[in-house]
Amino acid sequence: MKRLFNFLLVAIVVVGMAACGQTDADSNKDKDGAPATESKTAPSTPAKADATNPASKPAAGADAAAAEDDTPKTKIEFSEMTHDFGVIDEGEKVSHVFKFKNSGEEPLIINSAKGSCGCTVPEWPRDPIAPGGEGEIKVEFNSKGKKNKQTKTVTINANTDPNPTRLTIKADVTPGEGSETAAAPAGAPAAKPAGGK
Repeated sequence: MKRLFNFLLVAIVVVGMAACGQTDADSNKDKDGAPATESKTAPSTPAKADATNPASKPAAGADAAAAEDDTPKTKIEFSEMTHDFGVIDEGEKVSHVFKFKNSGEEPLIINSAKGSCGCTVPEWPRDPIAPGGEGEIKVEFNSKGKKNKQTKTVTINANTDPNPTRLTIKADVTPGEGSETAAAPAGAPAAKPAGGK
């Protein structure tokens, strides 16, 4: 009985050491900076960043590009890439719908769409677009505080090749009354006060 007990004790110690050795080997990989995406057993769903764990934040640079390569790529085709609103009045809000098609063979997933400034706000579909499916991105431009020729972009990040995709909107904003540019044409000297002083 004593021999059986000793054998079991030795077996437990050996198994425990093997498990510790495995854990140490895994932690050494993390210390060497090997990205988690290289694991063969990692789930295929995209990882979400955890604000409480800095290690879970998306990788930057080459690591981010490598992580993105795991997602199946597709193609997006817009009926137009640029829209010109023409002449609008300062303070006017205008919008345009950019129509697109998923011309690839994988579902299209738009992760984000961001305007180049706060005056340009896009709305995009949050659900995947099936191959051959169509969708729309609505872009609203608020010309409040904007004057003259304006060019703004919307950057779309999706599982497309190439990525990102940029849409452009343009407008010629007529300054409103009381605006400094409305009082005098650009480049004209300022009016002198009465009395010539």
